[in-house]
Amino acid sequence: MKPAFSTVACLDWTLERVAAFAESVGALGVELRSFGTGSTQAACDPTLTSAEKVRRLFDRAGCAIACIGTSVRFDAPINPPVLGRALCDTEKSVREAKSAIDLAQSLACPLVRVFAFEIPGSESRVSAVARIAERLGKAADHARNRGVRLVLENGGSFATAAGVMEILDAVDSPLVGVAYCPAVARLAGENPADGLNVLGDRVLSVKLKDYRLGTPCTLGDGEFDVAGTLSALRASGFDGWLVHEYDRAWLSGQYGATDEAAQMVGASIRAMYDYVPKVISAPVPRRRAVGV
Repeated sequence: MKPAFSTVACLDWTLERVAAFAESVGALGVELRSFGTGSTQAACDPTLTSAEKVRRLFDRAGCAIACIGTSVRFDAPINPPVLGRALCDTEKSVREAKSAIDLAQSLACPLVRVFAFEIPGSESRVSAVARIAERLGKAADHARNRGVRLVLENGGSFATAAGVMEILDAVDSPLVGVAYCPAVARLAGENPADGLNVLGDRVLSVKLKDYRLGTPCTLGDGEFDVAGTLSALRASGFDGWLVHEYDRAWLSGQYGATDEAAQMVGASIRAMYDYVPKVISAPVPRRRAVGV
């Protein structure tokens, strides 16, 4: 298993600062949050810098670009049901996903994170799954031969492993895996160990977060059984990315204190190494070449 963190915790940092921080805390990877070409919402959005420079920054830090995290969701309804296909932009999410795939390819990044998300109350689950799977399948076709796979994160109407498997079964593509978030699954009533068993080798990354009384906290200091989840992952033979996500961007208005973010992410990376020392070990500090 490979410890990483999401830049949702530090959208106001430059990519240079993200890479330097990753090296300092021993993170083996980073999930770079992107809002798409032209967006200035995040200072560390990889679309704002040349792909060559981004690759160079993280190569020098000894840190992989583990995933491109996006807001892409495939649930937009078609209204009216038939004419809407001609009148509405039903392919917007597909285009956004394709753009993220192209970005990931340029960065030699293997994963792009997307969502299925909500089913409108008036729509049948069968119909919604078919619509979401159709769009996700088109995006997956674009990933073919690009060295990139899509990972569907559980959430919304598809918060559990069983819900995610509905989509995966409908798409039936080896280019679509899962970014499983145990905290979201547990809030939906699922035991993460059971969810991981259902998903099996479709899990390509695991999103780790912890809360105490509704407030984000360091992994292991909150109400979620992080140790149990990591034990289940170890037992399953999982060797993918463990991505710590501190939702600072969404919960703190103007992102909150920078020092707080650095402390929480750093402590959570150390906690990952403490929990599973037999599976992952801290990297040997890299010695930079003179003048670099």
